[in-house]
Amino acid sequence: MAFLKFNKSELVNLAYSLKREIICAGRTGAYCNTSIVTCNTRRYHGLFAVTLDRFGGDRFLLLSSVDETLVVDGKQFNLGIHCYGDIYEPRGHKYVVDYEADPVPCITYKVGQVVFRKSLLLCRDKDRLFIKYELLEAPAKVKLQLKPLIAFRNIHDLTHRNDAANTSFDEAEGGVSYREYAGFPNLFLQLSRKSEYHHAPCWNMNITYSDEYRRGFDCREDLLMPGWFELELGTKGSVILSVGKVEERPASFTREYNAALATMPRIEGHHDQLEACASTLVTNHNGRRKIEAGYSWLYSGLLRETLEALPGLTLYGLHSPAQFEEILDNLIADEQERLTRRTTQVEAPLYMASTLQAYIDYGASEAAVWKKYGHVIKNILDSYLPGERREVAMQPNGLLWAQMDGVALSWMNAYIGGRAVTERAGYQVETNALWYNTICFALEMERKYGSKAGGFEKKWSAIAELVRENFTPTFFDERAGYLADYVDANGRNMEVRPNQLYALWVKYSPVEEELHPLILRVIDGELVTARGIRTLSPRDIKYKGVYEGSQIERDLAYHNGCAHTFLLEQYIDVAFRVKGQSFWKKAEWLTEGFFEDLGKHGVGAFSELYDGDPPHEAHGAISSALSTAALLVADHLLDKYKEDRI
Repeated sequence: MAFLKFNKSELVNLAYSLKREIICAGRTGAYCNTSIVTCNTRRYHGLFAVTLDRFGGDRFLLLSSVDETLVVDGKQFNLGIHCYGDIYEPRGHKYVVDYEADPVPCITYKVGQVVFRKSLLLCRDKDRLFIKYELLEAPAKVKLQLKPLIAFRNIHDLTHRNDAANTSFDEAEGGVSYREYAGFPNLFLQLSRKSEYHHAPCWNMNITYSDEYRRGFDCREDLLMPGWFELELGTKGSVILSVGKVEERPASFTREYNAALATMPRIEGHHDQLEACASTLVTNHNGRRKIEAGYSWLYSGLLRETLEALPGLTLYGLHSPAQFEEILDNLIADEQERLTRRTTQVEAPLYMASTLQAYIDYGASEAAVWKKYGHVIKNILDSYLPGERREVAMQPNGLLWAQMDGVALSWMNAYIGGRAVTERAGYQVETNALWYNTICFALEMERKYGSKAGGFEKKWSAIAELVRENFTPTFFDERAGYLADYVDANGRNMEVRPNQLYALWVKYSPVEEELHPLILRVIDGELVTARGIRTLSPRDIKYKGVYEGSQIERDLAYHNGCAHTFLLEQYIDVAFRVKGQSFWKKAEWLTEGFFEDLGKHGVGAFSELYDGDPPHEAHGAISSALSTAALLVADHLLDKYKEDRI
């Protein structure tokens, strides 16, 4: 991609290259994830991970890596690289001279006068990976050896040498298949050219994942190398390795590779990259579309993440109202328990209203939306009435009180040693803002399109008025000039956090309009960074500005200082409403930095979070649905207000 540039002189520097990750994801939920020199640094890294329904729908890593060896004049040059404690061996990265990412990841190696290229193409609609090897220049004939390391494990686990592993193989056309453990599908490795397979199973012991080690996790595993392939490339030639769960026809590999390559989106600008990422974060496994919260370790179909990311990904990314409704329908069918009975993210069901409002703003028919989803909104509202949910309930003042001892009942839900880092028991500012918005949305729709029978309007109008009367006196501190994060039996908690943004952002704000600039000024001064919105003010004693170190240190920082990209959607929208067109240049500045980072962390993808402190390094999931969706909405707002300026 034209705007993705790499420092070629630093590609051989592991401190540089190991922090930059390849992420290829298909619509089936399969992924390929490793570093740009193909040294795996996380347990989640591997060339071929797939979703397996037979094991509960989790992802499983089948193929961890393939070590390539070039044989020139009888000398072997191993292009692979693995970490063993503090030692990297073999050191194939020293041959890397170039990395390209458009339209698929391509790594170029130079060994003396031999120039060799490897391309990774994960099919978009099928659990299948193509690895294309091309010998571009060579002074003499070259042999290629391919040594696969197989895993057959859950992506969250590690595997070790054991007697239960099946080290045998079955022949397949142009290759072989393995099934290391019973119950798994076969893993087919097939080549487009004639090769010789040597079966000599051995365990590659104590491979170390440096990122896991740095975080204090279990970090070592053993991987089985069942055998290797060897073939002649001559002085200029190519071969395609097909990796999949079913046997394919090698004669078709070149045609299928070229056809798949032609479907890959070409990236000519920032919005193209956002749309390309959106397409990988919407999966269609077994005919059921869902949103992936983030690659490579977050889950699909999560309630809050789906509701928040849905408009950005499907409407402004894929331009597909049909996919919006299909994903929403699947979510509603799957999440009845959390939507209407119990959840530890008490605000999550209330996002339903803002998601539907975004759909209407995009152009959907109000009447059609309410006819289809009105009963869902009503059921959600009823579930917050007294006696319905254990974790949260409406109080006599109309506000929602959330409390379960020791449980973090919001999106700020990190734990250390079983104890919540940010419990926030009591009246939560964002939960009550979303509550008020949901009530007002339901009332507006019912007045226009609902039945007059049943007393819905009378009942909920009274509750809306209660919330409106009590919200500002409960949360707003006149002396401080901003909203409390939550209010408990001890009074207002005045930590400066971004949750108050939602009280300004929702379509029906419970906060008087004249207070919006005052509150926004505090957010501007203490939370806004060049890479998102901080989760806590740096002035707070609990502030942690860097997301590094042990699991405890990172959990302390996650909601106590880290800057989250997804909050830019709310912030930019609110700032445009308050400041108008004068905010346009700052909005542009706030978003363009993420495109400067596309060559870091997840190459070509948008990271989950950043350090709160400069230089704001990226962390978390390397491809985040919430971040991608927020930047798509921000892009839309920039276009909207730019047009207004014209």
